Amino acid sequence: MAVCEVCGNDYDKAFQVTMQGRTHTFDSFECAIHALAPTCAHCGTRIIGHGVEQAGKIYCCAHCAQKEGASGLKDRA
Repeated sequence: MAVCEVCGNDYDKAFQVTMQGRTHTFDSFECAIHALAPTCAHCGTRIIGHGVEQAGKIYCCAHCAQKEGASGLKDRA
């Protein structure tokens, strides 16, 4: 069995995610999101979708980007 690096659960159905050359072990998607998903530069929520990016910052949506001064970003084309 493998141990989740977030919660420490020793689980027979654990899985691994390789990101930026490092391999991580988790027992649930919840733990993987907690460890790996970026946070919105405005509201701090975990971004599990595409999000929007500008000037090296990532936001959960165009509204949050606009609140931080980013311009020209849209949630939909």
